[in-house]
Amino acid sequence: MQVLIPGPLLPYTKKRYVEASGATLTEVLADLERQFPGIRFRMIDEQDQMRRHMRFFINGEQVFDVARPLAPTDSIQIVQALSGG
Repeated sequence: MQVLIPGPLLPYTKKRYVEASGATLTEVLADLERQFPGIRFRMIDEQDQMRRHMRFFINGEQVFDVARPLAPTDSIQIVQALSGG
């Protein structure tokens, strides 16, 4: 399935869209880690939770559970939330 990579993570992938596979978001993130070592830690913390500044969308709908089942035709968008003051 196609995964949109946010700008801050492009040093890992070198491209905006990558292909990854998995039956759940967890498995897709593991596949991304296999392809691009170190990328998962930027999105998922030590407790296997989504980092506060990362947002995950499946077919345009925000998801909050990394165990979310996926279909082979789903598209995933990873977005880094902006912060500042």
